[in-house]
Amino acid sequence: MAAPGTKSRLFRCVKSILYALLFITISILTIATLRTFSLNVNVGLQLADWEKTNQIRFDISQRQREEVFTNFKEAIRIPTVSYSPTDINATALHEFSRLLRKAFPTVFSSSLVQHEVVADYSHLFTVQGSQPDLVPYMLLAHIDVVPASESDGWDAPPFSAKEIDNFIYGRGTLDDKECVMGMLQALEYLLLKGYRPQRGFYIGLGHDEEVSGLNGALNIVRLLKQRNVHLSFLLDEGLLVVDGVMKGLDGPAALIGVSEKGSATVKLSVTSAPGHSSMPPRESSIGILAAAVKRLEDNPMPMLFGQGPERGTFEHLAHKFIFPIRFLASNLWLFAPIVGRLLALKPETNAFSRTTTAVTMFNAGVKVNVLPSVAEAYVNFRIHSAQSLQEGVERVEIDAVRVKVEVVDGFDPLPVSSYSETSYGFQIIKKSILDVFPQLTVAPGICVANTDSRHFKDLVADIYRFIPIWAKAGDAQRIHGINERISKKNYEDIVGFYFTLIQNCDVKELPETHSGVHEF
Repeated sequence: MAAPGTKSRLFRCVKSILYALLFITISILTIATLRTFSLNVNVGLQLADWEKTNQIRFDISQRQREEVFTNFKEAIRIPTVSYSPTDINATALHEFSRLLRKAFPTVFSSSLVQHEVVADYSHLFTVQGSQPDLVPYMLLAHIDVVPASESDGWDAPPFSAKEIDNFIYGRGTLDDKECVMGMLQALEYLLLKGYRPQRGFYIGLGHDEEVSGLNGALNIVRLLKQRNVHLSFLLDEGLLVVDGVMKGLDGPAALIGVSEKGSATVKLSVTSAPGHSSMPPRESSIGILAAAVKRLEDNPMPMLFGQGPERGTFEHLAHKFIFPIRFLASNLWLFAPIVGRLLALKPETNAFSRTTTAVTMFNAGVKVNVLPSVAEAYVNFRIHSAQSLQEGVERVEIDAVRVKVEVVDGFDPLPVSSYSETSYGFQIIKKSILDVFPQLTVAPGICVANTDSRHFKDLVADIYRFIPIWAKAGDAQRIHGINERISKKNYEDIVGFYFTLIQNCDVKELPETHSGVHEF
């Protein structure tokens, strides 16, 4: 039996440990609470302190407004469909080239603009700046679209550009002809108003982005490399304005993509002896492969939330979330694992938390009474920024003895572009968004899909992905889906955004910040 003095010392020791744990808990909660009420990474640069430029207001007449919609509708009616890298609608692409010349005569006739056709169907516009010492930037978009059929359930024929309740319906209204036509329409009106940029820039229009951009974007890159062009930043399609999409967010937010997830297509195959279905073995090639695929789906890649640019998304938006989400988002240093698990509950947010696994094709068998000798499945992985292609593939845990794993193609996640208060491209885009949509909160984000801007990474360090499309719940599913549409008001705002952005890029340098991150 322990002596009374020993018991007393043990009691004091336990008591001290409990007091220490209580003190640590109170301290952590105090720090987390103070950070919750002080964290605001959006206040360092004040709009009023920016260098003043002679801004031309985006003020168009009713006749011009009708012209904007007429040009856009004509673009939607041209079926510039890419089916595969070797199957594109060349006739439609030539027709689209003629439309550009007709719709934007000032762009094509201006002495400030050099136009080139690249790889037969893509376009490169070089806009000369009055101050050649300023590093140019680039606006990128693509002409081609994915296939669409009215029989899929569209409310209007997908290449009709039909108006329903002030929405223009059609394939390409969201991906990506609103950018193609919007940026050229903005440049057309700026040139008509006598505008001459101080900072030169490029507009690149690829014709095969939907099938990887291996002819359009890649040849534009080669051409610019031959000319030793280096860019200050590049803006392409990507993330949107989300309104009512993120649970608990007070008000709409503009998300600027600062990176893209990587991608890997992996082929799984099982080979076995063929035979008659009347004498089946205990396990068939299909059964072995199906079990391997099931293991993949049952064992997702590890949760990596907080290790990529998605951390910046939540910290930029933290002050706009309601409680208790604000408390969690403001303190990812403590709650990242909890937030990651919450995001993993839904497919649309799970993509931000990890490398995703999607079984997209399964092929086996030639006849109902013949045991197939080969069964194949294709799996598409979208690789999180904290992983590499190799790391992601190495974590594929299946029956390696009987299942062959082959990487068909893939690429690493794109480098994360800078989004600090001293990042010229990010802050210029942010300022342009707030000039047009002052009610928005702006945050960096990660693109879970891929664009052809990845081909430009040797020309520019900072690639941003944003379209000022106003997306409410369900609208994102219209991209590559049925009933793709855009409101007339939103398209006019897109033209206004590019009209403002081009002028804002004449700012030579960013103002000094008032502070760094405002937090405890």
